[in-house]
Amino acid sequence: MAQEIPGTAVMDTGPIKEMLIKHEGLKLRPYLCTAGKLTIGVGRNLTDTGISLDEAMTLLENDIARVIKELENGFPWFPGLDPVRKEALVDMCFNLGFPRFFKFKMMIDALRQGDFESASREMLESRWALQVGKRADTLSKMIKTGERQAHLSAPYPHPETLTDF
Repeated sequence: MAQEIPGTAVMDTGPIKEMLIKHEGLKLRPYLCTAGKLTIGVGRNLTDTGISLDEAMTLLENDIARVIKELENGFPWFPGLDPVRKEALVDMCFNLGFPRFFKFKMMIDALRQGDFESASREMLESRWALQVGKRADTLSKMIKTGERQAHLSAPYPHPETLTDF
């Protein structure tokens, strides 16, 4: 399919994609290439190139959609929650991963019953809360009150302010 890439001639990228996949391989998990660089996909050198803000946001959108689907499939009561409590649970599940999130049995049971105060307390009385600190405080308040926390309304950083570490 012909694709216009800024600063280049319009060309059919199908054949080059096929050739690059054949030569580079297609790996869906990070690996070290023969030059010792962290690589993913079709030869994407993460060590030197990294990813763009657009690529990071695409990954984030995909990850959020996956987490929401996991929560909807795992808990029939999840779709009935208000948006703020859903956001808090998506954030927590995103951080923990669904298998670890699922181990919060008492919190989950409290949520199922609509006992948001108990669910909030269960969040804070966990090793996870000690590990993530203020994040747990914020999310537990969102669960308890159903209100978005004021400090979360700022937009994500502008790409020019992002730095490598």
